[in-house]
Amino acid sequence: MGPVGLYTHIQANNLRSALLLAGFPVLMTGLVWALTLGLMGAGVLPSTGSVGGDLGRAGQLLVVSIPMAVVVSVVWFTIAYFVNQTIIDLATGARPVTRKDEPELYNLLENLCISRGLPAPSLRIIETDGLNAFATGLNQKQYSISVTRGLINTLDRDELEAVLGHELTHILNRDVRTMIIAAVFAGIITLVTEVVFRGLRFGRIGGNSDRNKGAGILLVIAFAAMAVGYVLAIVIRMSLSRSREFVADAGAVELTRNPDAMISALRKISGHATLEGPDSIRGMFLENHQEGVMGLFATHPPIEKRIEALVRYAGGRDLPVTPAVAGPWG
Repeated sequence: MGPVGLYTHIQANNLRSALLLAGFPVLMTGLVWALTLGLMGAGVLPSTGSVGGDLGRAGQLLVVSIPMAVVVSVVWFTIAYFVNQTIIDLATGARPVTRKDEPELYNLLENLCISRGLPAPSLRIIETDGLNAFATGLNQKQYSISVTRGLINTLDRDELEAVLGHELTHILNRDVRTMIIAAVFAGIITLVTEVVFRGLRFGRIGGNSDRNKGAGILLVIAFAAMAVGYVLAIVIRMSLSRSREFVADAGAVELTRNPDAMISALRKISGHATLEGPDSIRGMFLENHQEGVMGLFATHPPIEKRIEALVRYAGGRDLPVTPAVAGPWG
């Protein structure tokens, strides 16, 4: 019964992620419409003289603006495709290491990859005492796993192997690619929202004979559309992360055949996962304890729920954790 529930859970999360990601083009289209409407209300774009006329005109301009929005999105994504790892390294302090630098870590990762017939991703180390890890990359040549020094020094061999299996699962299931693409599109939506706000701020707010008398209504509609789009972009990105963590925990168990090690690793990491980075990158972390408002913007499910899933679906045991001491990797 355990394996059936586990794979059903994985399939449901994959479907949910695909549906959520498909919502980004719709959000982008809506924000372009809000941008046009807001600039009309601010007097930056010419008004038809009525709210109804402006709404219709905004719809017509949207048809013309969509190709431009697509071009901007493609350019944005192309830049992110080539420099995403550099940006992440600068934001988190990660640095690449060689087999000579970290032979034990390389051996653990390579053994996991060999068991699945996969080329090993590159490894990076972050010199911090926080216990965390994450995977990055958009294709086979870019895939990389970063771990903190605190994680290496605190976890034992089996626990560290489970964490590497967790991150490797993110790569195997294309979670990393999905999260980076989601972050890129969320960035575009954020940019468009800021453009709207700036346009309204510097728009001609009065003294224009062509100004629509219903400008206030247009501005309210534009602000409401922007707010909904901005919040939904964040929720979509965070939802992708929350669902994927359960799947990655399960994948680690499948790779290592050791659910107890994954549970023990999560216990040790809990409360000690501090790692600096932008919000868009935090969603990729092994653990990120930021609940937000009533958990709405939380990037990860609570560790207790993750452990509960491992016990229920993978047959793991939530045993007492021994005090954290320097591991054999430091």
